[in-house]
Amino acid sequence: MPPRIANHLPEEHTVTATTVQKKVTRPRADALRNRERIVTAAQEMFTEFGPDVPLDEIARRAGVGNATVYRNFPDRDALVREVVCSVMDRTTEAAELALAETGDAFEALERFVHTSADERVSALCPMIQSTFDQNHPDLEAARLRCEELIVELMDRAKAAGQLRTDVESGDLMIVVAQLSRPPFGAACLNTDRFVHRHLQLFLDGLRAPARSVLPGTAMTMEDLRQA
Repeated sequence: MPPRIANHLPEEHTVTATTVQKKVTRPRADALRNRERIVTAAQEMFTEFGPDVPLDEIARRAGVGNATVYRNFPDRDALVREVVCSVMDRTTEAAELALAETGDAFEALERFVHTSADERVSALCPMIQSTFDQNHPDLEAARLRCEELIVELMDRAKAAGQLRTDVESGDLMIVVAQLSRPPFGAACLNTDRFVHRHLQLFLDGLRAPARSVLPGTAMTMEDLRQA
């Protein structure tokens, strides 16, 4: 049997190399904060100025360098996708939390609608169709989770006699988009004080028993996607 070749690498050096390798695979806290600042700044500027705002301007508002933006997001599509997914996740979590805290499906639905307005979901909708692959797995997962929760909340509210039965999830999302979508530009922020007032008027109109007969037919999420 040939003699074993001794490893002359000091033991403490081996431990240090292993430790360094573990640290490299774990994002640093400051790197995570930078990423969050970029996403927040991007959401604000996409809402105010549209999806074509220069990435340099987003970096400036986030307080980071251009290289930091591109290190986290190699192109505009990746950044837009992250913004849209993060908004969907937060609105979904708000509705889930409301349902868990109150057990009241209509109250959870109200919280979802108002949170969606605060997150400017409707201002981000055009970017889903114009800037990147609508079938990206991250977007599909976030959208599916959001849509399933909306349907669940509406079904529960109907079963409890709280929600009129002649509306569907597509109806809800169209009105939320129409009432909360501002035109691009700084002047649109002047209408913020009216958004929640008008959304609450709409939500009150969804309560059962229905006071009127709606024309046409209810719109589902599938109908909305095809439209």
